[in-house]
Amino acid sequence: MVKIEYAIYKGDSFQFIGTLDECAERLEVKASFIRWLTTPTGKKRFESRKDKNKALTAVKLKDGD
Repeated sequence: MVKIEYAIYKGDSFQFIGTLDECAERLEVKASFIRWLTTPTGKKRFESRKDKNKALTAVKLKDGD
């Protein structure tokens, strides 16, 4: 089974890597929010922010990436 991990960024600053549930727990948000950050809509919302340094974004990784 492929283990999917997510890299979490605040603006351009790397924060941490973890599974969906690990990231959600660490950020104290629902797992669905982390998943949403990786969608086209989530990425568009991030790009439209005036101050990206305060915004969270996520990149979906696969085991071995």
